[in-house]
Amino acid sequence: MITVMNQAPLKLFDTYTREIREFKPLEGNQVRVYCCGPTVYNYAHIGNLRTYLFEDQLRRVLEYNGYDVEHVMNITDVGHLTSDADTGEDKMELGAKRMGKSAWEIADEYTEAFKADLAALNIKMPSIWCKATDHIPEQIQFIEELEAKGFTYATNDGIYFDSQKLDSYGHLARLDIEGLRAGARVEPGARRFVTDFALWKFSPEGETRQMEWESPWGVGFPWLAYRECSAMSAKYLGDYFDIHCGGEDHIPIHHTNEIAQTEAARGTRLANFWMHGYFLQLDSAKMSKSTGEFLRLASLSERHIDPMVYRYFCLTAHYRTQMSFSWESLEANATALNRLYKTAFEWGKPGEVIESVKQAVLSEVNEDLNFPKALAQIWDMVRSDADPADKKATLLELDAMFGLEDWGLAASRGVCTRRCDEPWSRRARPRAKTKDYEAADRLRDEVLALGFVIEDTREGPKVVPA
Repeated sequence: MITVMNQAPLKLFDTYTREIREFKPLEGNQVRVYCCGPTVYNYAHIGNLRTYLFEDQLRRVLEYNGYDVEHVMNITDVGHLTSDADTGEDKMELGAKRMGKSAWEIADEYTEAFKADLAALNIKMPSIWCKATDHIPEQIQFIEELEAKGFTYATNDGIYFDSQKLDSYGHLARLDIEGLRAGARVEPGARRFVTDFALWKFSPEGETRQMEWESPWGVGFPWLAYRECSAMSAKYLGDYFDIHCGGEDHIPIHHTNEIAQTEAARGTRLANFWMHGYFLQLDSAKMSKSTGEFLRLASLSERHIDPMVYRYFCLTAHYRTQMSFSWESLEANATALNRLYKTAFEWGKPGEVIESVKQAVLSEVNEDLNFPKALAQIWDMVRSDADPADKKATLLELDAMFGLEDWGLAASRGVCTRRCDEPWSRRARPRAKTKDYEAADRLRDEVLALGFVIEDTREGPKVVPA
């Protein structure tokens, strides 16, 4: 039974107010969105990518509701220290030592790898990419504004933000400031209070960093985990824009400090909505690029699992709930998605969109991006006795929000257009060049596992649904 609901207004959960609120753009039909991008000292892991998938879902739903989205994402390529206490080494410098390359080289390499991962997951690219090292003057100017308003002080290692001068500090994370004050222990000569944070770090005396700049306070580098987002989002989206996104780990420090410095400098909380995607857990532990304990998207390909399976897997859980990753659950989702692809292929040419299903799905996603319930509506339609051609048209229409690709529109090879290309071509090579029919048959089994078979014809191999 397909649930029919009237179209509801778009409502989103705002971390700042801790409530689901109806979303309305601040200006006309345009929605300005800023998403915290990667620190490019290593590859992104699939836990990172879950956050970018959530942000892609948000963008797609906004666009489906008829809004024009201006989407900005930063690339942090300097100034992210190994400790949230503003101590330790720069992750970019460490990555450079590990790779035996310059910090600039690894930043470029990992940025391109990140963009490739987004493309593989069918994630829409931002309207604007903004790289931290391209915006040093804007960040220096921002610090100067804070200094002029009395929110900074100098220590022996840098310029710090005085969080005690801002009464609203910590509201996003609901920090117990009095409790922190009672138990605070701060090293002499460093920051004055545990929630103060660095704005500009001095280069160590007698040491030349790969990435350092002249400033009014001396040679050093901006502590970019906070400042770059405030400075660059303001440059491209204004001092107060619609939505700021990130991972749940950004709530207690990163985004709390972004809000603090923007309130102090510009008098706003930066964004009308603050939205956060939750973690992907692996073996009961959070994946971490810093420790090296993580899975890349490439790890899935090594097991012949298409990236779209991971996208589908993430759609099965609400973005504000933590997910547990296992190969077994991913395989189960591969089976479900391939069944959906195969069924859509067999429906043939699309007919007319089923309006009741469209409205039911839209009502679910408009309730704080409830894609799991929206998927349930899709499967109800798949199992229904509605006209197959109309089901195909509805699926294609709604995929603007799901982002699961073309659903088998290629006439001769169906949904296997991309999914089967690799094993198919690998099967052809051993047969043609080495006559290794055993290897070819193993690869035939890979295609069969995707729900297809390879038929050998006079015109060459042909892939058809099993």
